Formats: sequence, C-alpha cells, structure tokens
Amino acid sequence: MDWSVRAAIWMIAIGVIAAVLYLLRDALTPFALALILWLAIDSLAAQLDKRIPYTPRWLALPIALVLVLGMVTLIGWVVAANLGGMAANLPVYETRLDQLIAQIYASLNLPGHPPTLANMIARMDPAAAATQVAASAQNLASYVAFILIYLAFLFPAAAVMPRKFNAMLGRGEARDAARAVMDRVRKSMERYLWVQTVVSLMITGLTYVTLMALGLQNALFWAFLIFFLNFIPTVGPAIAIALVTLVAMVQFQGFEHVASVFVGVSIWPFLIGNLVMPRLASESLNLSAVVMLLALAIWSAIWGLAGAFLAAPLTVMLMIVLAQFHDTRWIAILLSADGKPTPDSLHLSKSESGSN
Repeated sequence: MDWSVRAAIWMIAIGVIAAVLYLLRDALTPFALALILWLAIDSLAAQLDKRIPYTPRWLALPIALVLVLGMVTLIGWVVAANLGGMAANLPVYETRLDQLIAQIYASLNLPGHPPTLANMIARMDPAAAATQVAASAQNLASYVAFILIYLAFLFPAAAVMPRKFNAMLGRGEARDAARAVMDRVRKSMERYLWVQTVVSLMITGLTYVTLMALGLQNALFWAFLIFFLNFIPTVGPAIAIALVTLVAMVQFQGFEHVASVFVGVSIWPFLIGNLVMPRLASESLNLSAVVMLLALAIWSAIWGLAGAFLAAPLTVMLMIVLAQFHDTRWIAILLSADGKPTPDSLHLSKSESGSN
C-alpha cells in the first residue's frame, strides 16, 4: 500500500476514534477511573499476599479495598471540612482581595475606580450561579456513584477474564505474545501508579509541614490539593504552586511571607522530582516531555479533568500496544523518550503481527 494512502487511513482512523471517545466521554471516563482504581486495589492486594505472611488472597483483597477506599474517603472528608473553614474566613479574604485589586490598578495606571469583589459578584446572576453549583454537585455525586458501581462489577469480571482470554486466542505463539503485551501494559500501569502515589505522598507531607511552619491557613487542604494535582503530569505541580502562592498573597501582607510560601511549595516538587522520582520511575513513564504535554492537551480536550489525570497512563498503554506491530512501531518510537518503547523486547515480528 502506498505510504500516502496509509497515512490518510491512519488520520481518518484517529479522527474517528477521537470523535467516539469524545461523544462517549460521559460513560467512558467513570469506567476508566474505576479501572485505574481497581488496578490499584488489585495490585495492593497482590503485594499484601506476597509480602505479609499468612495473608491469603481472599483476605488481602478486602484489606486492600478498605485501605484504598478509606484513603479516598479520608481525603474527601478533609477537603469538605477545610472548605467549611475557608468559607468562615471569606470576609477577611474579601477585604484582602479588594486591596490587591486596588494595588494592581494603581501599579498599571488603569483608568476608573478598581472594582471590588462585592461589585463583581453583584454583576453575576445569583440564581443562575446557585443552579450551576447545584448541578455540578449532582453531577459529581452521580459520577462517583457510577465509578463505585463499575468498580463493584470489575472484580467478578476480572476473575473470569483469563479463561475468556485463552478461549479467544487459542494456543500458540500468538497467544503467548498477546499475553506478554498485556502483562507489560499492566506492569507499566502498576509501576506508574505506585511511583506517582509514593512521590505525591512525599511531596504532600513535606509541603504540609512547610505550610504549617509558615502559618498558611488551611494548610492540610492545600496539601491534599497538591497531592491530586501531582497526578497531572508537568502542568499539575505548576498549577498547585500558583494556587498556593495566590492564597498566600490573599492572607499575608508582606512580600517576604508570600515569597517564603512560593519557595516552600516549589522546593519539594523540584527536589523529589529530580532526585527521588528518577530512581523510582525507571521505565514506568518512558515518554518525552513534548509528547507528555501534547497528550495532556489532547486527553483534556476529549475527557476534561478526568482526561488530564489519565493522560500519562493512557499514553503509555497506547505506546506499548503500538510497539507490538511492525506497521505502527515507528509511532511508538516517536512517543518514547529514549527511542525504546518496549525495552523488554516484547514487540511482535512482522510475520507474527500479520498472522494476528
């Protein structure tokens, strides 16, 4: 087949797949998040079964389920509790924001009187804003409910998947090669989740201690927000630093306090990201920085905030799968950081891929 025809087919196929993913985003994003959550629980259960004596699989799985869901519940409770405390300090924040707006107007020599926060809120439609907040809360509740429902059905479905897999592929080298690919994808996902969780917990703990020492209000809330944002590659830590610095500008009057908070929330992602994460990550995220930014933009455009969280694991999975076939291996090489998308040499030969 001519190269230009092949390229046109690929472009059409990518466009169709992207359109389907976008149109079905409301159904697919809860399932994708539930799948990642199931993988985290199942991997933790496997580690408990392997490393803790006298912990059979049937006992390790509910322990892992309680640990992971308990951690998610704890984070949700901390966020909700701190939001109430922040709401109580709104009058103080309003006064300080009005002062900041006035300072910006004065420094930029902008015409007219600087607006106040009360004036900006008055220009909004309170009824429409309340309706939008209620709709967002309802959507979030249904979103979480769908994730939990998918998660409940994934465990029994995963138990019979090996038998279905064997029945689908039969016997021989093709099945062994496909199983090797699936194992490679699963190990990469597990490694990515493990590394990101450990690194995010380290950054969260150190940042919380730093913010408490600096006297920033609701330090625990901002520390947990940093934990979540660290799962968004490249852009997430930058957004966290900007948000916490902005909060410090609202709370503190002096520039030195704001600068201290900025350094305090910047130093730990920099040090851990450059010293600790390379030792832990190894081959778990073999993507170039440009590809990671592009993947983040594309998945965010298709699936919104959920796509931003899932951009890294989904792109790694795509790279590993594309590397298994002769006709698409060049795409996987372009996506990888070192030109070796499958260091385990799992890719199929041209004849094997053609036989599938």
